[in-house]
Amino acid sequence: MARKSLILGTASVLSLLVATAAQSQTQASDGGAVVKDAREQPSDGTPARGTGSVAAGQSSGNVNDGIGNADTVTDPGNEIVVTGVRASIVGALNVKRNSVQIVDSIVAEDVGKLPDNNVVEALQRVTGVQVTNRTGGEAAGISIRGLPDALTTLNGRNIFTASGQSFALQDIPANLVKRIDVYKTRAADQIETGIAGQIDVFTRRPFDFDGFAVSGFARGIYNEQADTYNPNASALISNRWTTGIGDIGILVNASYIKTKYRDMSVTAGAQVPFADGAPTAGTGLVPFQRIFPAATDPRTGAFIRGPGAGEWQPGTDRGLNDAAGSTMLVNGVSTPYLLSRDAIFSSDLRGERERPSGNIALQWAPNSSSVYTAEVFYAGFRGNTFNSLQFSFVDFWVPPPTTVQLYDGTNVVRARDAFNVFGFQSGDYSSSKTDSVVYALNGKWDVGEGGKITADLSRQTSTNETTFIAQRLTRVANQLNVDFNTGNGIPSYHFADDTLLAQPNSWAVGELFDNADTNKGGAYTLHLDGEYRWDQGFVRQVKAGIRYDERSARSFSRTADAGALGVNFSTLDPKFQYTNDGFFEGKADVPTSWVAPNGYALNANADAIRQLYINAGRSATNPGGIPINNIRLSNDLTFIPVFRVKEVNMAAYIQADTELSIFGRPLQGQFGVRYVDVDTDVNFTDRFTGTATQGSVNANRFLPSVTLRFEPLDGVRLRANYGETLRRAAFGDLNPNFTLTGDLTQVGRGSGTQGNPQLQPTSSKNYDLALEWYFDRDSAIYTTLFRREIQGLVVPISSLFVIPNTGLNTSNFVITRPENASNGVLKGAEVGFTFFPRWLPSLLKGFGAQGSLTFLKSSQNIPQVNAAGVITGQTTSAFFGVSDFSYNVTAAYDRGPIGARLSYVWRKAFLARNEARLFANPIGVWRRPEKSLDFQLTARVTDRLGLTFDAVNLTKAKQQEYYRFEDAGGQDQYNLGTVLLSRTFALGVRYVFD
Repeated sequence: MARKSLILGTASVLSLLVATAAQSQTQASDGGAVVKDAREQPSDGTPARGTGSVAAGQSSGNVNDGIGNADTVTDPGNEIVVTGVRASIVGALNVKRNSVQIVDSIVAEDVGKLPDNNVVEALQRVTGVQVTNRTGGEAAGISIRGLPDALTTLNGRNIFTASGQSFALQDIPANLVKRIDVYKTRAADQIETGIAGQIDVFTRRPFDFDGFAVSGFARGIYNEQADTYNPNASALISNRWTTGIGDIGILVNASYIKTKYRDMSVTAGAQVPFADGAPTAGTGLVPFQRIFPAATDPRTGAFIRGPGAGEWQPGTDRGLNDAAGSTMLVNGVSTPYLLSRDAIFSSDLRGERERPSGNIALQWAPNSSSVYTAEVFYAGFRGNTFNSLQFSFVDFWVPPPTTVQLYDGTNVVRARDAFNVFGFQSGDYSSSKTDSVVYALNGKWDVGEGGKITADLSRQTSTNETTFIAQRLTRVANQLNVDFNTGNGIPSYHFADDTLLAQPNSWAVGELFDNADTNKGGAYTLHLDGEYRWDQGFVRQVKAGIRYDERSARSFSRTADAGALGVNFSTLDPKFQYTNDGFFEGKADVPTSWVAPNGYALNANADAIRQLYINAGRSATNPGGIPINNIRLSNDLTFIPVFRVKEVNMAAYIQADTELSIFGRPLQGQFGVRYVDVDTDVNFTDRFTGTATQGSVNANRFLPSVTLRFEPLDGVRLRANYGETLRRAAFGDLNPNFTLTGDLTQVGRGSGTQGNPQLQPTSSKNYDLALEWYFDRDSAIYTTLFRREIQGLVVPISSLFVIPNTGLNTSNFVITRPENASNGVLKGAEVGFTFFPRWLPSLLKGFGAQGSLTFLKSSQNIPQVNAAGVITGQTTSAFFGVSDFSYNVTAAYDRGPIGARLSYVWRKAFLARNEARLFANPIGVWRRPEKSLDFQLTARVTDRLGLTFDAVNLTKAKQQEYYRFEDAGGQDQYNLGTVLLSRTFALGVRYVFD
């Protein structure tokens, strides 16, 4: 309580300063207003936050208008005047040069002129940033130096989606963005979360313009894979007036994007052991029989022997030995085994999403020493997907296969045939709706000659609603021939008669899955900051402030599943039947068409489908006379609470900027400490029993930060930084209740997850050393060495639980629970350049380039546990999502009415996630190298009108995965899934008047 009193006392002092500032305001003689020191007001068109008093040579002026007009970016110290595409790149370079922290930026021209639809895609060309998850026609996953937990802020304010701790950054359209700052290091006056760094997105405000401004942008995007045309449009109108009460401005900016896409994938299933063609006598096995894991004694953990039961542990890190002739004990007898896939499947997903968004800003400057801003930001999302899934088990052994091919020198099956193949085809429909709103009031007051006070009050609300409904069809096929890898990581498979896949009368109607979730979040946040600056002396600035944030989060869920209906699919209304075509565009030797339940019809007629299952469950047999099994469905669609969270975060900081001379050169420093105290109260409800669990977690830390900047030579800057940051657990990870999935793959146990209410924040000590050489007015080379020492990493710990009376097909579950059980180190280097030569001959003038390389190395200890969840040892692993090497390069041209960019990004293979601990393959799921080649062309028709052409993923790159752990596994013998990624082309028109 003493520490909280200190924070509240700081708030009282700052409140008095605010009152003093209000009394000291002086009315401008002309009624207008000029802010005396706007260097830390990025929303007013100035450089990045954190430039502080140690920054020199602040950049100012306008960037390019978005269609190639020759507006300028000017550095008062060097008189840099550039135009067109170069203006945006040099503007970002100036932000980097003038910042205290290590920052990379994209200015508005950058976002507008790259072929990007959202903020994530725009950031993929920033040094040290890696993006992934390019399905759905866009990039959706982002990491900074390999870490995925970047803090996302909007105009300096922390934002989130629904009940989560982070914001879906891809929901911010590039059309609304003025500038994006990517902080690799952090000062004491910045929010403490996000070990990866901070991504601060700035929207436009009316005082960014001198007067009236209007702009419009419309683009039509062709998605080649889905064969759809999609709109992308935005409009901005802004004006400011000088009145008797000061300057007043208002801005309205709106954007709408709609995308229809298609994702297609083919996947070879997980590996499990089988007997070979001549199993050893006494094992109880027949040729090529699948070897299921033997049960274990709950007291001793010893295997319980029985015919056909193998003494092997599913889900080990390295998987089972794949050397030729490898053996295991089955019924106590040693016998050779083979490793083969349990399934083969294809997914044909069609999706549609809409993103309406906008912001409104009102600004008032009553005099030369104060500015008030009121603004509202809205981000919406409307999406649905329909997945037509064709799934076949390849693990039955009666009769045994007639053809089995192994990879040379291994016991791994490359190709085989199978008989009496059980399979299903499902139609899965899901929908999602998100509405996020930020309301904010901000005031800035100058106090005396060097003082400033800033107050910011914001309110956020965010709601996400999802639904899911799916129906299965089942059958047993006569024969299936499969090659799990045809040489390019893509499987091949065919049935004895593929045409039966598309015939409704070949299928029986199976289970129904029907569930929905609602997640809500809200926050009230107050920032109060005060600072004072001096032009001379050792101490140049002192800054202090507080932040009070009160979060609330709630989650609700419902489930109404049912067992197999059993009727022939042809007896249902034809509107419930959907047949795809053209699957995988001929890039794989697989079936290209099959029938599935129509997800769109299921969603539109959900009540009728539910009633069909309810009626069937009321009798012993269905209308077709087939016995009903396990049909339990009611009309009760009541949402039950999953969790309710209230979290109060109180923080205070103090920070000082210094400067002294060493050999006649300035050494500038920034020293600060931030104290944060977080109380989290949770209330969780068990879905199965309805039992409520309550708890509280408190975490408090002092977080120091130090930054030094030295200029040993003109144009050369050396930066060193030490800081400490945190990563907080997601609210859902605190939930102690079970989420369970039945035994879907017949391994004798299901799977599930359980949260941990005692999770503590992960902490990191961060070290950075940067050297930058600005060797020409708009060219530079820069490099950074960095190291992150991370304590308390959350890792999954799995153990076997017996949970009866769940209604699922097993009582045994492998439950995965998060624990602060790992520590790790991430280290690496970044090298980047910006180069626009001025000495090129006339034919080549306008050419330039920008690029970067990132080298990473990560390692963390991973606990090894037994079936009871007890840690028995340790191993090491790379971090998820970390590529050892990545690079991007952009060639730019801007001269006269033409501007063009050709950009290429590439990242090395990386560990994406771990597989469920149910199988015999290596546990890690790796991605093959990812890449994208993009192009953008702008033609200026008039000073205000421009035309654009964009192309994304010109090479039609794929996304591919495989199993691997250390030296076990690999992309050839352990290939997993292949996803075709969309290529898009777009034509657009821009109009700008300001």
